[in-house]
Formats: sequence, C-alpha cells, structure tokens
Amino acid sequence: MPVRSLRQEEAVERAALLSVTSYDIAVDLTALPDGPEFRAVSTIRFAATAGASTFVDCCAEVETATLNGEPLPAAVDGRIALEGLAEDNELVVATVQADTTHGRGVHRAVDPADDNVYLWTTFEPDEARYAWACFDQPDLKAPHAFTVTAPAGWTVVSNSGDPLVEEVDGARRWTFEPTPPLSTYNPVVVAGPFVEVRKEAGGHDLGLYARQTLADALRRDADQLFTLTAQGLEFFGERFGMPFPQRSYDQVFLPEFGGAMENYGCVTWSDDIVRRHEPTTAEWQVFTNVLLHEMAHMWFGNIVTMRWWDDLWLNEAFAEFACMWAAERATAYGDTAANNLVGDKLDAYLADQGPASHPIRQVVPSVADAESIFDSITYPKGAAVLKQLMHFVGEETFGRGMTAYFAEHAWGNTTLDDLVGALEQASGRDLQPWRRAWLETAGVDRLGIERTDDGLVLTAAGAHGAPHPQVVGVAAYRWAGEVLEEVGAVQVEVDGERTPVEGLPEADLYLVNHDDATFATTRPDAAGREVLVGRPSALPTTLARAVAMATIWDMLSEGDATAAEAVGALTDVVRVETVETVAEPCLQLALAAAQQWAPASDRADLEAQVAAAARSMLDAGVSRQSALRTLARTATDDDDLAEVTSLAGDDVDVQWYVLQRRAELGTVDADAVQALQERDPDPDSWIRALCVRASSPSAEAKEEAWTALVERRVPIQSARTVGPALWRPGQDDVLAPYAERFLEALPTFHEGGMIPGLALTASLFPVHAVDEAYVLRAREVAAAHAAPVVVGALTERSEEVLRMVRARGR
Repeated sequence: MPVRSLRQEEAVERAALLSVTSYDIAVDLTALPDGPEFRAVSTIRFAATAGASTFVDCCAEVETATLNGEPLPAAVDGRIALEGLAEDNELVVATVQADTTHGRGVHRAVDPADDNVYLWTTFEPDEARYAWACFDQPDLKAPHAFTVTAPAGWTVVSNSGDPLVEEVDGARRWTFEPTPPLSTYNPVVVAGPFVEVRKEAGGHDLGLYARQTLADALRRDADQLFTLTAQGLEFFGERFGMPFPQRSYDQVFLPEFGGAMENYGCVTWSDDIVRRHEPTTAEWQVFTNVLLHEMAHMWFGNIVTMRWWDDLWLNEAFAEFACMWAAERATAYGDTAANNLVGDKLDAYLADQGPASHPIRQVVPSVADAESIFDSITYPKGAAVLKQLMHFVGEETFGRGMTAYFAEHAWGNTTLDDLVGALEQASGRDLQPWRRAWLETAGVDRLGIERTDDGLVLTAAGAHGAPHPQVVGVAAYRWAGEVLEEVGAVQVEVDGERTPVEGLPEADLYLVNHDDATFATTRPDAAGREVLVGRPSALPTTLARAVAMATIWDMLSEGDATAAEAVGALTDVVRVETVETVAEPCLQLALAAAQQWAPASDRADLEAQVAAAARSMLDAGVSRQSALRTLARTATDDDDLAEVTSLAGDDVDVQWYVLQRRAELGTVDADAVQALQERDPDPDSWIRALCVRASSPSAEAKEEAWTALVERRVPIQSARTVGPALWRPGQDDVLAPYAERFLEALPTFHEGGMIPGLALTASLFPVHAVDEAYVLRAREVAAAHAAPVVVGALTERSEEVLRMVRARGR
C-alpha cells in the first residue's frame, strides 16, 4: 500500500485540532511461532474541536475501524479519514501486520541455532503506524497501556515494569500499567523465550534480556552492564535534577535488530553488541557509549521531546554529548574524549567539509526528510558543539540550566528556543550569537598557528565567512631528550580571523585545541608538522596524542598528508599508547589508511608497518585481541597465518579472521570454514562463514555475498561486516560489475525503513574499482531515484570514498 510521509504543516494543523488522552493497545502474538501475523487493536481517546476533520495514521492492514461507534472508510495512503469529530472521541482500529520479515515497525526473527522465534517493535521516526493506528507525530504525546497475549513459553517486555500475567486459553496475557505521556515513536513491545538476568541497584530494578543461545555471553557481561547502568542513572539523575522516574529499567538484546533504540524504560539493542568473545576494552567503550546514549534519551527525547523533527538534535546531539559526559565523570572510561577524537569525531569533520554538510538545526519539511539527518552532523558534531557550549558557559552553569529545563518541560514538547532560554537564564549571557553560529550555520572552522615577529597568532577561517565564537586551548611543547614536555597552555577566545596568543613560551610544537574543547579542524605550522608527522608518540598525554592523530587524519582526507605519513604517525603512537580505548582505534585507522587510502604500489609496505605495530602491542601486553586480528588482516602468506593461528590458540574470533585473510589471498578452505562454524558457539556463525567467502576474489563468492545483502538474506546489522568483506583491495576486476549494480539497487535500499536505508547504502558503496567520475555519478543517481535517507547516507559515504580515490592517486 502506498503511504504518505507526514509534512510539518500537516502536523501543526492536526496538533491544533486535537489532544490525545490515552492509547490502550491490545496485541495478539499467538500466531507468530508458526506464521508472520502481528495483530493489534488500538483504542485511542482524544479531545478535538467539535465538527473538525483530520486523519489517523495506519499503514497496517485494517480489519475494522470505528469512530465513536460508527464505521470508518478504508485507509488511503496510510491514513484513515476522520470526519465530524466530537469534543470527546473514541477511535478503535483493529489491524494486522503480515510483513514481519522485511516490513517496517514490527519484526519476527528466528534464531538459526534453535529455531526459537522473537518479536520486536521499533518505531523511530514514524513507524508506529505500521503496527497500529496512531497519531504518529512527536508532539501528540499520551500515556500508552499495553495488553499483550503471547505464547505460554514467552516473556513479554514493554515500557512499564511489573506486568500482571494471567493464563488465558493455553497462552498468557501480559497487562502493563499505562506509561507517562510518550510520543508515538517511544513505546515498545518485545517478546520471545528470553533468558533474563535482574539486579537491584540504586533504587532501580534493572533487567537484561537476550535470546537463549546468547545466555552465556549475557551472564558473562551482566555485572559490568549492571554497574554501567547504575552509574549512568545516578549521574543523569543528579545532573538533571530529576531521577529516572520509574523503578524498572530494562535492556533487551535482540536478533536482527539494527542499532539501539531508546524506548522509555525498555531500551532495545542489536544483540551483536553482546560479543561472542571476551570483549576488548575498546569494545567495552563502545558498549558504554551506546548504553549511556540511550539512557540519556530517557530525559532528552522521552521526558522532554522535540516538537518537530527540525529539532532532532535536541534528542540525538544531547544524548551523544551526555553519554561522553557521563562516561568520563561516572565510569571507568575516563578517556572517552580521546576515543571519540579518533573515532566518530573524524566522521563529523569529514562530513562537515563536503556536500553532506548542513546546519545542525535545519528545516525538515517531512518525516521522510528527517530520516536523512540521522548522520554525523546531528550526532558527533552536535555533541561536540554542546561540549563547546558547556565549556563556554561553565559546567556548573550548564547543569543548572539543564535542571531548570527539565523541571519546566517534563512530559511536554520543546523547541530550540526553550533550551537556549534556560541556558541564557542560568548563565546570564546572550547566547543568540552562539546559536546562530553553531546551530544554524553549516561548516567547520580551520584553526592554525603562526609564529610572527610580534608573537604567536591563532588563525581562524570559517567555512562560509567569519569563524565561530569559541574558546580554544593552545598548549606549548618543548623537546626534553626523547619526549615532549608541556611548558605552557592558555585559553584563547577567538576574535575574528587572527587572534594574538599571549602567555606561551618558545616551543617546538604549539598544539591547537589540545584539550578538545571545540569543534574545529586544525593545522600546525611547519615546525609543528614535522613533530606531528615524525614523532607524535613523544606527546605526554593520551588526549594530546589523540588530538595529533585527529589532525593527521584530517590532513590525509584533505590531501595535506599522504597515506604513508598517516600510517607512520598512527603506528608511532600505537607503539607507546597503553590506553586501549585509544590504541585499538588508532591501529584500525592505520590499517584503513594502508588498505583503503594508499596507492596500490605502497599498500604492501604500509601493511607491513601496521603489522609491526600490532606485534609491538602484543609484546607490550596491550589490546592482545585487536593486535591478533590486525596481524591476521595483514598476513601475506601461509607462514604469517600459521603464526597468528598459533598465537590465537582456541580463540574462535581470531581464527575467523585468519580464514577470512586466507580467502582474501585466494584460498577458501571450505572444510576449515565448516569445522569452525560447527565449533563456534555463536548462533550467527554462518555470517562469519559468509564473510570468509565474500573476501575471496572469486566471482561466485562475490555474487553470493551481494545477493545475500541486497535480497536481505542476512540480518541488516550484518551488512556492516559482510559489506567490507565484499569490497577488498586488489580485487578490482571481479568487483567492477558491482559498482553498476550498486546504482541499480539504490532505489530499493530504504525498503523496510530508515535502518536498512542507512546500513545498506553505507556498507555497499563501492570502495575499490571506482574513480572520481563514478562517485559523482552515484550522487546524481541517488538524487534522482533514491529516498531521502539513502541520499543522505550516500552523500556522506561517497565523500569519504572520493577522498580515498584522490589519496590513492597521489
């Protein structure tokens, strides 16, 4: 059935006509063990302007629909017309969603290891309408009460804890208390024969759920997850002056789920984040960030919700900022800022310098357009800008502003004006110039340092004119034998294109933004460049080294440094870095520079440098798992692979990397793949086997992987692993046809929702066997034929590939 995307003017008109009192939703899951059907009856009570007309959103198949007892016409374009409204209304719509394999909103997953069935819903931005009838826009908040009938052996989890459970005709009925007022994208129903682990902590009843075949991994990680959850709830409750208002807080790890979703009181995750092997420290850092990001949404997004999608950043940028704030202040992951510098922030710098750049806050005409801005500008740039704002007004003042904001707007909807007003009142400062410069203007500043006869000068060039108002740290470093010592640091308030820097002595290196307090790319002077490229390991702190690496990577992407220089600098840092949450991503950046950014003639030598750095990590006892994976991915022959196999012992994860590299070098050992798949306790080990075959320079193997991805034969989150296995360097001849097939498939990538659109576009975009002309043509094809979410994802990913292509040609 064709559907229409809600436009902002329609949402404004509908919100003026009605207010929703409550949703009572009865869900029937009893058909799901043997079939696809998800049934729901949505009873909506709402007040309206008497005599007015509007519509309710409903994209599921409608079985019956009545308004105040009168039958309604069939849905058209995913909308049921509502005519002649009374002051008080009751709407009852019975629906069935039969496409629970590739459809939107509702998904039925089957665990291949034991054939158990699991059901989940996920609704952001406007997919609740695929599950049941609702007024699907963020500013029509209302309590949601669920009654779920499920097979007797299943557990049902929703937003409210402590459900009443009753036996009913061979099934069980789960009745949940009404939620507080929530936007329609925020409720959830998940069900299946879960394994459950619970713990009481900090006055909250914490729950963890996963499919049965992941029981051992969930129990292994449960104590750490409970600790992080309790630390986060305590931190946010204190900083926002509002403890999480519900006793239960559940987190459910789900098969075939893409990403994570912040449903109130019941966060859902892709269960591939539950590592089948013992997680590395850097993997725990990722886990921590995602856990705290989704938790921050309990306040930013759930308790207080944006009025319309033009303020999406109020949800996502704040959650991304807050997760790093909490990780640094409340958990063992105090180097979160340095980790972010060599990870997500690099994506934001790149995106903000290319055609994907846009203001953090912008006009969003429809919900379909909103799907296109779940990107590196909204998330990591938005988070960095908020960090800069907190630095600008002071952390204590920032906290007071947030406390006032939540106290005034709890369970309501807000706009940018509400937030800025709260911070202006707390700080006593006019923040309108900051707002215009940082939130309503696209582009990233370039900051530099000059040594003049009159002293040091900080240079600042804005992307479209004057630089942003910001406070920037500059540190001076001087050689002391083989190390660099910090001999001074100052804060500089940027005042135009050239600002004198006072109070720093003569030094060998001046590092701009050394404390990562702002969002700006930086460049050293000539003397500083020699240090950053040649000996960044001499810098005395992890954060300073991370700033140096972010600078080098931006220089690579802009053509100001070669892949060889980037690999040299990154591996130099890896040899001394003991903070694993920084060492691991630096090693991965070095490998990416060698395999994706370097000319083919340099690739072997640079891979050897990366391998040497990985061996040094092994010798130092740092990030053993990551080092072994890297040694496997850079092996040149059977002897190298035999060495890694010996070092790995019984480590199944590393053995998969060995088999994948062997396949990339031309040999798929089918018997070894089958044996490892049978030995691997991972219920999704068949995907690892597919990655092995996909890495082979075999036409048949590439066809198998391509078909599996495009025809959705693998879970969507697996695209992020199978896609890179498909696009391997040195296989241009066999990969060439898939560049054209990518363009042909583009119009289909958004089918099934926003997450498939994002994942397939980014992971399948050709990395090799293309040139600049192809990248530009891909943008034209997407603009003409693809959905907004695909256009946005392609624009961002294509800019990175375009710069790779240019770097390979240097």
